[in-house]
Amino acid sequence: MQKLKIILREMLILLHFDITKNLKYDRLTRKILQQHIQIDSNCIDIGCHKGEILEQMLQLAPKGKHYAFEPIPYLYQHLQEKYGEKAVIYPYALSDKNGTSAFQLVTNAPAYSGLKKRHYDVKNPIIEEIKVEVKTLDNIIHHTEPIHLIKIDVEGGEWDVLKGAKNLLTANQPIIIFEYGKGAGDYYETQPKDIYLFLKEIGLSIYTLSAFINKKAALDIHEFKNYFYSNKEYYFVASKEIKKQNKSRNPS
Repeated sequence: MQKLKIILREMLILLHFDITKNLKYDRLTRKILQQHIQIDSNCIDIGCHKGEILEQMLQLAPKGKHYAFEPIPYLYQHLQEKYGEKAVIYPYALSDKNGTSAFQLVTNAPAYSGLKKRHYDVKNPIIEEIKVEVKTLDNIIHHTEPIHLIKIDVEGGEWDVLKGAKNLLTANQPIIIFEYGKGAGDYYETQPKDIYLFLKEIGLSIYTLSAFINKKAALDIHEFKNYFYSNKEYYFVASKEIKKQNKSRNPS
């Protein structure tokens, strides 16, 4: 049954049948990876889950160095067994500090698991609280190591992950594909302006996935806040803004 679900999902993505928002985001994320990952790009998958995005990173950049983070023990073990020879897999939850923390494992819907208990879009969620080791990305990967693309999906804790990676992000200014939506991010006491201004400070602008693919304008702070509070979009891209070239002047 699980294999059949995976095959059906792949078919829907290939045929552009966006019957859910998540399917649309999966399709657009893959397109961004295909457009921007080079054969030797170094990538990071934070909230790797079963490895769907890591798989794409490995296929597109076989000569790159790749990192993945997944704190759920049985998923980490699966990733280690499947990808351990091709990527560096860590069993940590990433945040803005180092230590240990309670982690809310939604056993009947593990994709919703995270450091904090929140509202879950699943009937009768079964929560098991486990202990996990928490690290900052800056504590694990030195800022001098080139990183080209990062995916972050940690069910609301994205702001803390970004803060804990400031040195690496400032030095590399990578493309960041990240989830940030109401019903998750607000449980971490963050505001859209926090993420917007943080990314702007390190030289990154925010786009919707489709706008980034089609090279449309970046969002201003009011547009980003509106997307968050309306929940119209909850997946975004942060990237260096493409600057328009000045027209060359004719010699006088």
